[in-house]
Amino acid sequence: MTRILITGASDGLGRALAYALAERGHELIVHGRDAARLDEVAERTGAQAIRADLSSLAEVRRLAESVDGDLGVLVNNAGVGFGPPGEPRQLSADGYELRLAVNYLAPYLLTRLLLPRIERAAPARIVNVASIGQRPFDVDDPMMERDYDGTEAYRRAKLALVAHTFDLAEELAGSGVTVNCLHPATLMPTAMVAQAGRGQVDTLERGLHATLRLVIDPALAGVTGRYFNGEQESRALDQAYDLDFRKRLRQLTESLVAARD
Repeated sequence: MTRILITGASDGLGRALAYALAERGHELIVHGRDAARLDEVAERTGAQAIRADLSSLAEVRRLAESVDGDLGVLVNNAGVGFGPPGEPRQLSADGYELRLAVNYLAPYLLTRLLLPRIERAAPARIVNVASIGQRPFDVDDPMMERDYDGTEAYRRAKLALVAHTFDLAEELAGSGVTVNCLHPATLMPTAMVAQAGRGQVDTLERGLHATLRLVIDPALAGVTGRYFNGEQESRALDQAYDLDFRKRLRQLTESLVAARD
């Protein structure tokens, strides 16, 4: 039995993942923002439930502090989608562009805060739910103050998360902790997709199977620093492999996170 934290577990892929892992006997900690839906998942799975709004870095820190003991797997699944077409630029509780804050800064900080507990549980895994829809990230305009578009903001944040995955995997090489990311499936039937006005392409089951594989498949025990499109190892956008970009992104990220300590 592995102790697993899933963020964004009150709906969509995260909820399906929680149900599947509970059926396999794993001990779960589930995070969500909607209290009623989160309690429903916790009751069905026997999980510890922690409610937090990941648009606030203070709430991310509170979430990390609420996790007791060591952690065998962290699944960074929570996110904000494209938003409705034409929606204006939104800011997080800390004054950061919302999609950057929730889709990148939150999982970055949460992982950093929980890393000692994850390393103690090694062999352990970190799984970042990214997207195939990656776009180049402008380190000089991280908040998209110029030419804002919700879809573009989402895709830039996901590129940053992929780049961070590769960075962290290199940092943790030899520690027994693997770090991978994936595009689980395309436009699954989730609230996020519905809000964006997009039609369904793939089933939720397809995304669940791909994510579950990274979480528990013994064949992937030593695999780290990879990006998967569904169940297939794939190549992310070129920028994610650029060491100079990753260094600049890391410096920017640390400054943004530290500014809200």
